[in-house]
Amino acid sequence: MRNRLIVSPLLAVTVALTACGSGSETPDAPAPAVSITEVHWNDAAVRDLRAAIDSRATHGLNHMNFVVDGQPGNADGDRALTESALRYASALARGASDPKKLYDIYSVPRPDPNLLPGLAKALKGGDLKDWLDGLAPRDDGYQRLSKAYLSLRGSKDAPAPAIAQDSEPLKPGDSDRRVPQIARQLAASDYLDGKDAQGDRYSPAMMKAVQRMQADYGIKPDGVIGKDALEILNLSDADKARAIAVAMERMRWLQRDPPKTRIDVNVAAGRLIYWRDGKMVDTRKVVVGKPENQTPQLGSPIYRLVANPTWTVPRSIQSKEIAGKGSAYLRRNNMAWKDGWVVQQPGPRNSLGLVKFDMKNEHQIYLHDTPAKQLFQEVQRQRSHGCVRVEDAMGFAEMLAKDEGVLDEWHRARATGKETFVPLPREIPVRLLYDTVLFGEDGEPVIRSDPYGRNESVATALGFAAGNSHPLHANGGDVGP
Repeated sequence: MRNRLIVSPLLAVTVALTACGSGSETPDAPAPAVSITEVHWNDAAVRDLRAAIDSRATHGLNHMNFVVDGQPGNADGDRALTESALRYASALARGASDPKKLYDIYSVPRPDPNLLPGLAKALKGGDLKDWLDGLAPRDDGYQRLSKAYLSLRGSKDAPAPAIAQDSEPLKPGDSDRRVPQIARQLAASDYLDGKDAQGDRYSPAMMKAVQRMQADYGIKPDGVIGKDALEILNLSDADKARAIAVAMERMRWLQRDPPKTRIDVNVAAGRLIYWRDGKMVDTRKVVVGKPENQTPQLGSPIYRLVANPTWTVPRSIQSKEIAGKGSAYLRRNNMAWKDGWVVQQPGPRNSLGLVKFDMKNEHQIYLHDTPAKQLFQEVQRQRSHGCVRVEDAMGFAEMLAKDEGVLDEWHRARATGKETFVPLPREIPVRLLYDTVLFGEDGEPVIRSDPYGRNESVATALGFAAGNSHPLHANGGDVGP
């Protein structure tokens, strides 16, 4: 992404969450056994609970109701209060919604803290507020999202209003007060270079950016900013707040102590980040699944590198895109029938390129190289059949092989020219995530597109009204996975 730091809030969660959500205990310390009948309340604790829930907008949860039931002083009242507190505590600690219920596929590891002992300890020590505050993500990214959300939902100093919708469309060469706002959103969406987002004249550079955006969203790419194009660019403060609340919820779904060495892929933005020993050491573009072939949200490790891979064409691609093309097509693409399957032989034109990063999952999703290098130049890189194509995959494989101490084995495997497997001495966890909010160079949240429309189900679960949806129309794909 030009002129921007590509760190999504989801990809930056590194703070540890203890079993009780308090920094005073080590993550590995077993939580003491506590029965719900052993948790006792007083009036001061009830006030603290109500105050915490009243400030839930800090976490983008103000559209949800968390009822405080019960009165202290008897077993039934204490039990009802405990259940009320645990409902809110769970929303902070692991999310107010369940991604496995929102999506057909979701296997990214989630927090699973035992909250009851922590609640009991907090009540006994009189620090319920501090305990609750410690359950949500505590990193800078989450705090910045929270600050932006609070500003958008009510401050008099909130950002400028939505771009005005005039009756006449905006044409190249026009001068208009709306041009700076439009240019800023084009730059935020990566269609326009930041240095071209200046002045109030609709410039040739802006026109090219608008045409690319129009093509991505199925609008006639004429460069004229009419009603349809403006709706895509026109994010109101309510739209921004909604997207930020969803981003905070997705952060709450994630472990606070992810593996220090891992690969995170933001499917929505088409970006990969490689973390090594807790430090971000590499970031690069990726091409992911088209809207009709969505890359799922998975937690799945790379366990081996495959040099010079073959590609066994899945039945779905075989029947829809290869069947009936004849033997000449197969020969031209180095394909042949084998045991009832179409198999593409190794080589630079193989749809997997020259390296496959083999992963363990039942969905046949993995990272790989590609001969279709031009797709990395697209802004919206949702162009594949579901797998993840890595920019300069050979360079990335070289990096992983060196870091894992198998560089010599990797070089020998490449030199064979045949499909050869190089096991890694330890698996590298991969998280395929989805986040439409990034951070700009100024540290402020930048709202990107929602190519799969996945924000809608999360926002609904958080109590938001339906938003405006602008589905992506990805073109330029190929038969590759």
